[in-house]
Amino acid sequence: MKHILPRGSKKLLNAWAFYDWANSVYSLVINSAIFPIFYAAISIKAFEDGNVPEMLKGVNNESIIIITTAIAFLIVSIISPILSGIADYSGKKKRFLQFFCYLGAICCMGLSLFSFDYLWISLLIYLLALVGFWGSLVFYNSYLPDIAFPDQQDAISAKGFSMGYLGSVLLLIICLALLEGGFYPEDGLLPDNEYFKLYSFQLSFILVGLWWMGFAQYTYKYLPLGTKKDRSDVKNIFTNGFKELKKIWKSLSANLQMKRYLGAFFIYSMAVQTVMLVATYFGTEEVQWEEDGATMGLIISILLIQLVAIFGAWLASLLSRKLGNIKTLIVINILWAVICVYGYFVVTPMQFYITAGFVGLVMGSIQSLSRSTYSQMIPDGNPDTASYFSFYDVAEKIGIVIGMLIFAVVGELSGSMREPILFLIVFFIVGIILLSRVPTLKRG
Repeated sequence: MKHILPRGSKKLLNAWAFYDWANSVYSLVINSAIFPIFYAAISIKAFEDGNVPEMLKGVNNESIIIITTAIAFLIVSIISPILSGIADYSGKKKRFLQFFCYLGAICCMGLSLFSFDYLWISLLIYLLALVGFWGSLVFYNSYLPDIAFPDQQDAISAKGFSMGYLGSVLLLIICLALLEGGFYPEDGLLPDNEYFKLYSFQLSFILVGLWWMGFAQYTYKYLPLGTKKDRSDVKNIFTNGFKELKKIWKSLSANLQMKRYLGAFFIYSMAVQTVMLVATYFGTEEVQWEEDGATMGLIISILLIQLVAIFGAWLASLLSRKLGNIKTLIVINILWAVICVYGYFVVTPMQFYITAGFVGLVMGSIQSLSRSTYSQMIPDGNPDTASYFSFYDVAEKIGIVIGMLIFAVVGELSGSMREPILFLIVFFIVGIILLSRVPTLKRG
């Protein structure tokens, strides 16, 4: 019989954090670095050649992928309550984590075949990869209060993000070596896909899938299967997830701290995630790169973000011990707002690099601290951790959907990716105001 590691065990905590090492390559290579550049190149060529479905010919090429991303997040926000309810009552949380991991990883490899020749299928593969990644995070994050005591959660959350940044940077460097080997196209445009002929961009997507699935096995070896809840009074576990969300929503009336924090998180996360998802597309469209310098310049920017984010996650954990979680989050949101003001005026590559450095600092800190702050607000020993994090996840994903759609609509109306930044500044300011109303977080 397999020995179950006790809560707070160093080996268990490290195994949990190691999943960040495994899955963060999706965030970096697919969300931020290689795929956006790949998509920008083939979409520009497709629009120039008229190889675009009739109903999409009047839409900006960036809007196609932004809207697809928003739809994927909407799907995740709908299915996560259903799945978290099943996970809670089946006692098999790890199986759901594995399913979404494998779905996302396999679809990442499928992106190597992405083409405007069969755009709808390609967009479906992209959508499923995103659903797999974010769906797995629902269950991964919900393990945090199960495997760590409250006073361990800030540090282990920060360690997870730091490991994720390190692992993803390592794979990106490998991908960068492939691109530098002469396999990326000249003039920024990709040649047409040919069977059995993989370019370095496509090979990068395959490496992401293999890396994600492979390294996740260490996490699966030590994570417990899950705690099975009594379902004797549950009529339908498929709809019970929504009932659990409703129950948690009602419980917020008695938990003023969590209620106000979730309101603030909903607003500022909307802006943070939108920035992270559109940053590379902004770089390709709005920055005046030297000829043939866009691809390498954007990848260097992403590398800079990731490396600085490692320090940012550690700094957030340190500051939270000095100032407290909520005050630290307020400081981070102020920095985000300032960065967005500066980002509105970014034109040159050097300005973009400066912005990338500061984005990395606040990106690592706000992600890590937001997760651990919420985790510490969940009553200690509560068996409904998957449902609590499903609620957290739904709030985050609906916020992302709204943020992405606002960005796409304003971008379409203005014909630029600069004007939507003004809305993001407003979101951060509102987030600061709402955070200032959150009662002080007491450590366990």
